[in-house]
Amino acid sequence: MPVFRLMDEDGTLRNDSKIGATHTQKDQDKITGNPDDLLLQNIQVEHATNKSILTNPLLSSTQTLLSAHRHMIRLRQMDNILQNAQRQGRISFYMSCRGEESIHIGSASALTLRDTIWAQYREAGVLMWRGFSLEQFTDQCFSNDKDLGRGRQMPVHYGSRALNYHTISSPLGTQIIQAVGAGYFLKREAENRSQGGGGAADACSVVYFGDGCGSTSDFHAGCNFAATLECPVVFICRNNGFAISTPVNEQYRGDGIVGRAPGYGMAALRVDGNDVFAVAAAVREAKRYVLEHSKPIMVECMTYRLSHHSTSDDSTRYRSRKDLEEWGTVRDPVRRLDKFLYNESILTEEERGRMKDEERMAVLQAMEKAERRSKPHFDKMFEDVYYEKPLNLRRQENELLDHLKNYEDEYKTANH
Repeated sequence: MPVFRLMDEDGTLRNDSKIGATHTQKDQDKITGNPDDLLLQNIQVEHATNKSILTNPLLSSTQTLLSAHRHMIRLRQMDNILQNAQRQGRISFYMSCRGEESIHIGSASALTLRDTIWAQYREAGVLMWRGFSLEQFTDQCFSNDKDLGRGRQMPVHYGSRALNYHTISSPLGTQIIQAVGAGYFLKREAENRSQGGGGAADACSVVYFGDGCGSTSDFHAGCNFAATLECPVVFICRNNGFAISTPVNEQYRGDGIVGRAPGYGMAALRVDGNDVFAVAAAVREAKRYVLEHSKPIMVECMTYRLSHHSTSDDSTRYRSRKDLEEWGTVRDPVRRLDKFLYNESILTEEERGRMKDEERMAVLQAMEKAERRSKPHFDKMFEDVYYEKPLNLRRQENELLDHLKNYEDEYKTANH
């Protein structure tokens, strides 16, 4: 399947004369060598001839465009600083989104707060675009008393009921079947609102996952249920070339993840995940499709993970520095948008530098505040699961209180 793109690496938008450019299909069985090369060779571009997809939410105003750019810079600064904080032992864990910012901001700009988000763990930018503050991000990573999760989850497992962003689950793929259930609810809710039935939903369920997640049983179950139940669900795959250390050529021999969609009777499209305009346009069209037809669609965003999988990973053991340098310079999504803004005289390099410094300082200030705050009180671990605490949970709580009382000199509870 070809890749949809609107903006080239030099920051220039493609004009109508290039729409319909020839796409050369690669025979993946004949591609050998570095798995990164396989990903590079398959990003050959063909452009959609449907002009409606060219209506872009990010190009609606200069203010919106600059806001998207700032959010991408903010996300990258947050990643850099919090990853370093983990290396310094200040937080226990971190996962960076570096190289995938266009997928986050592009897709989020095409959605509304009515659309419910089911993320994997590398979609912090979607939550950031919706309004999650740097203070909220850092409070969660430092597990302090203002953490919405009350310190009971690993760092980067964000969630916000107010922003319709379901809390991250560590197990791979669980969010897919949950997203389908949410989509089915939205469909039934719309039917119940209309007296005669058959009313169309006004919001969709959106689920994000990586290429490795496509190898889970939940992926198959979710796709099949979404298709057979005809749910308004947008499946967004971040194909960044690796499932932790497993390259795509060891995961499948078919045409990526989106090539599986026809087998489920599902519509699909593939987009250049490093092109923020293309992602925004593709997801906007995908949402229009699922709401109009009450059927799911799969969007595969082709990108490259510039960071390690997590702070527990060393990606230099399974990929070359040369590939990292190419994707981190020529194909970097933030640099591509930089070039567009420079080309259009919307931003100067000096203004860009000031923006980076401002966002860096904002992250540092939020982190320092979060680090100084107290930890949640230990009694919070027994709340929020049941409406009324059952007997066995009350018993465990009393046992903990007795234990702390008997060994009060061994535990520092003053900071909680």
